Amino acid sequence: MRFTTLCVIVVTAIGFTAAHAQNPATATTTPRAYGDSEFRLGPEDVIEVSVYQEKELSTIVPVRPDGKISIPLIGEMPASGKTAVELQKEIAQRYSRFIAEPAVTVVVKEVNSPKVSVLGEVKNPGMYKIKDRATVLDAIAMAGGTTEYAKKDKIMVIRLDAAGEQQNLNVNLEDLIKGRRAEPFYVLPYDKIYVK
Repeated sequence: MRFTTLCVIVVTAIGFTAAHAQNPATATTTPRAYGDSEFRLGPEDVIEVSVYQEKELSTIVPVRPDGKISIPLIGEMPASGKTAVELQKEIAQRYSRFIAEPAVTVVVKEVNSPKVSVLGEVKNPGMYKIKDRATVLDAIAMAGGTTEYAKKDKIMVIRLDAAGEQQNLNVNLEDLIKGRRAEPFYVLPYDKIYVK
């Protein structure tokens, strides 16, 4: 009797696990918030490049809209999408053609690149700088909140994934406000939030 009961429990557990594995919609994934991972440079960020004992090579430079920076002796090089440490290593490698064992330090002076667009039925549509762990509620609040014509259950977040494919994510603001959604909806840099 015990063996039969045990078999039924095991078969049921295997069936339940297989059903969840086949249906990814039921899997719970924790959303990654902006600021949870290492910061990557983007346009309008400002960095300071220091080269030890080479004062004339040290500079403060913005990341241009094309994602590049201009460094003395090296010239132009891509910076957007890289961490400060990655950029530091690349600059040191390029300087090693001119200087024996260059000691390079890259410091982020200003963070200006993480922005989202808030459009549609909000009081002040526009582009807004976001801080780490910003939610869709934070972004809409920066835009002055919704108008009286807004459909709060029909908010669309347009996001590009790593492959450059557009994702349209539907968000119900009422669920967020009333706590019916367990996890907050975090926005990422360059998201476009459209309030219908």
